[in-house]
Amino acid sequence: MRTCVRSATLALVCGLVAGGPHSSRVHAQLPTDIPQVHFSRGQDIVPYFEGWIRNPDGTFDMVFGYFNRNWQEELAIAPGPDNVVEPGGPDRGQPTYFLPRRQPWVFRVRVPADWGNKALTWTITAHGRTEKAYGELLPVEEITERIIMTRGSLNPGDDDPNKPPTISIAPVPAANPASPLTLTALVSDDGLPRPSPAKARQPPSADGTFLRAQANSSAVRRSGLSVTWLQYRGPAKVTFTPVGRIAVENGKAIATACFTEPGIYELRADASDGALSTRASVTVTVSAVPSTQGKP
Repeated sequence: MRTCVRSATLALVCGLVAGGPHSSRVHAQLPTDIPQVHFSRGQDIVPYFEGWIRNPDGTFDMVFGYFNRNWQEELAIAPGPDNVVEPGGPDRGQPTYFLPRRQPWVFRVRVPADWGNKALTWTITAHGRTEKAYGELLPVEEITERIIMTRGSLNPGDDDPNKPPTISIAPVPAANPASPLTLTALVSDDGLPRPSPAKARQPPSADGTFLRAQANSSAVRRSGLSVTWLQYRGPAKVTFTPVGRIAVENGKAIATACFTEPGIYELRADASDGALSTRASVTVTVSAVPSTQGKP
């Protein structure tokens, strides 16, 4: 009986129990008696089948994400035996750089209209452990673009007047590890939903409880149009400045990226209006810094 990941809860259970069994097709509830053990590094990565999308031309998009069980460790796994999508792989556009914890709706693979009951398999091996996810056209796993744009929310529906932001990335030159690279995301939006009016912040309690609750509130999250940069592919870590959400000003969100190793990188910009989000990608070629040895 083959195994695959079918729920985020199940993936979380596997992440909390070191050496636990591979997850199965059945859904499971999170046990309440499992200690919350956090592993900074040394754990594996669980690929995750999010569902499939029906395209107007009759084809289908299989949508995948992943769960990096590490809380801090980021892993670079190139396409090949340890990171393969089949059939048609090993490289079918899957991520090669894995950020910590749960990363949903990360990539998609288009399959033909006559795909039928075949399975698309994503296999990842990390720290000596192999995990698989199987994408199949099961009716219960059909999803929509709206679900991805709302990050999994089922409300509001398709009749919501809010439209997702549009985003493009200004062309970037070749880069090198010696100099930060400027990234400019060009963003426009319909102005919905209206940003929440700013509220006076109360001073935090002695233990910081109020401040943490305030930072996690939806009112704080829905504060206007913003862009977040993420690394999707590349042989080594990319450091973005500033970190996290960047406010869009005059239609632009500007950041810098610093590289430590040469190679080909794919970076993604996620534009959000607080309710809906869209992505754009840019490929950056990073060359080695020319040697200065022997030069005056």
